[in-house]
Amino acid sequence: MNSDPKLKAAALAPADIARRVAREIPPGAAVNLGIGVPTRVANYVEAGRGVMFMAENGILGAGPRPAPGEEDWDLINASREPVTAVPGAAIFGHADSFAMIRGGHVDIAVLGALQVSARGDLANWTVPGAGKGGIGGAMDLAAGARQVFATMTHLMKDGGLKFLEECTYPLTASGVVGKLFTDIAFIEFTEEGPLLREVAAGLTAGDIQRVSEPRLRVAETLGTLTREPEA
Repeated sequence: MNSDPKLKAAALAPADIARRVAREIPPGAAVNLGIGVPTRVANYVEAGRGVMFMAENGILGAGPRPAPGEEDWDLINASREPVTAVPGAAIFGHADSFAMIRGGHVDIAVLGALQVSARGDLANWTVPGAGKGGIGGAMDLAAGARQVFATMTHLMKDGGLKFLEECTYPLTASGVVGKLFTDIAFIEFTEEGPLLREVAAGLTAGDIQRVSEPRLRVAETLGTLTREPEA
């Protein structure tokens, strides 16, 4: 976590970010969940909304994480975590999975990000010089999904910026991010530029601008991101 005590005190937990993402998913959507925070989103979408979650390893209709002791390790998500299958779920191979993704049949892809630019460019597959990282299916999802939601911490562990005017890491795709969810802000990308919609409780729009390179427009009614206790 960065060294700014005000930001550190206000920062949301990964579960809180996932909850906020879940509220943006419309009924009936087909949603691919990437690795990390995105895989948690399925835990927070209310039953009965008809949302079908997809894992690129070959599940459409992945449900919440099973209760301890009830895991079926033949049912896992992209993070190799156990999931449940909702009624009507389908299991298929990688070829069919990527035909769905590349064919434009995924409404929303929720992807983790390393950096996001002012234009909504996404960098999420490698850190230069780290000697690791593979683009995997991220490029296909970023290009093939109708909408892309990105999740990340707003700052690097050393306090470095991640929401930049121009990404410095290799891009996954250009101009694809429609909504960005961080641990301190919710930002929507519009034709007029990035729009700050919500900030973590205890912070101001000025606090978010201070740790963001792009110039932010601020919503007329600025909402608040809140933390919730785990059940």
